[in-house]
Amino acid sequence: MQTKRVVVTGLGALTPIGNNKEEYWNSLVNGVSGAAPITYFDAAKFKTRFACELKNFNVNDFIHRKEARKMDKFTQYAVVASDEAIADAKLNLDDVNKLRVGVIWGAGIGGIETFQQEVLNFSGGDGTPKFNPFFIPKMIADIAPGNISIKNGFMGPNYTTVSACASSANAMIDALNYIRLGHCDVVVTGGSEAAVTIAGMGGFNAMHALSTRNDSPETASRPFDAERDGFVLGEGAGAIVLEEYEHAKARGAKIYAEVVGGGLSSDAYHMTAPHPDGLGVIAVMKNCLENAGLKPEEVDHINTHGTSTPLGDVAELKAISEVFGDHAKNISINSTKSMTGHLLGAAGAIESIASILAMENGIIPPTINHSNVDENINPELNLTLNKAEKREVKVAMSNTFGFGGHNACVAFKKLS
Repeated sequence: MQTKRVVVTGLGALTPIGNNKEEYWNSLVNGVSGAAPITYFDAAKFKTRFACELKNFNVNDFIHRKEARKMDKFTQYAVVASDEAIADAKLNLDDVNKLRVGVIWGAGIGGIETFQQEVLNFSGGDGTPKFNPFFIPKMIADIAPGNISIKNGFMGPNYTTVSACASSANAMIDALNYIRLGHCDVVVTGGSEAAVTIAGMGGFNAMHALSTRNDSPETASRPFDAERDGFVLGEGAGAIVLEEYEHAKARGAKIYAEVVGGGLSSDAYHMTAPHPDGLGVIAVMKNCLENAGLKPEEVDHINTHGTSTPLGDVAELKAISEVFGDHAKNISINSTKSMTGHLLGAAGAIESIASILAMENGIIPPTINHSNVDENINPELNLTLNKAEKREVKVAMSNTFGFGGHNACVAFKKLS
């Protein structure tokens, strides 16, 4: 079956290091850390007292207060980022066939702050069930794409993918396939998360998943460094407008890149730990290359999952060495989580945006905070340590992996 070509025509980013795609990109290139002490609640008694929060963000600058109150933060972030991406794509809502425009979104957790607050309100009362009438629709993970479609009148496929930290990459792959198969002309895709909460921090602390470098938050996210001690929790959203190539060309849209393939796999190993030999990661990258029709030696850049955990970083780099062989040393590898922290279900979206912009600008953002060599990591790999690298990027890949063993990989190619 002859499938349609799919391209990227719009980008939107709301991140701990920039509230739009331009600010985000500038911070990435300049190696800015988004980690700082938590301001959303009193974290004095928590093992980890810092995170990558959004900065100087007021939702009422973007969404009317009355409407914003009906949304959990993760939905607010989704609407703001998708508005930017739709505007960036110069998508004329009066001209498109809205029956053929979908919204496929990723969220690993959904409205955790809403759930937390309603439980705290109930437990602090006299036992009488008094719940906010918006409790359920604010909390459910599928409400973010629902709100995006309601605002814009998009009547195509509409749902949320939930595969932990692989959620938004999973959403992009689904969006890619809907357009490839001719079911949609345009899909707004991406992901959002807002888990910097009492429950979010407490839960990840209990798992010993987070860095506890409280004396130096800005250096806590240190992928590939020998002294890494866990990830730094982040929040925000990334939105990408995917469009059928001929549809985009007909309306004269700017095309950032072509989405040439996606791969999915499972570790089938452990609830939270990666397979030590990276078997699931090997499979997902091979699946992606095959799906994209790419040879390993064509890949110039990989934005890794690279969370700054002792086990995960080593397993992923082992897998890259296995899949790409001698060519692995020619690939510019990085982890932008060193700057943004880990946005959980939104990670795949904002990291794909970083890869697309790296391709457009010919610059690989650095992996910051590296100072100690890990002897378990192949020294021949170019991890783009501490300083951005200028190079032409024709093909880029983005890896994202989630608790439960979920793996996703997306491949982008400079349009030719």
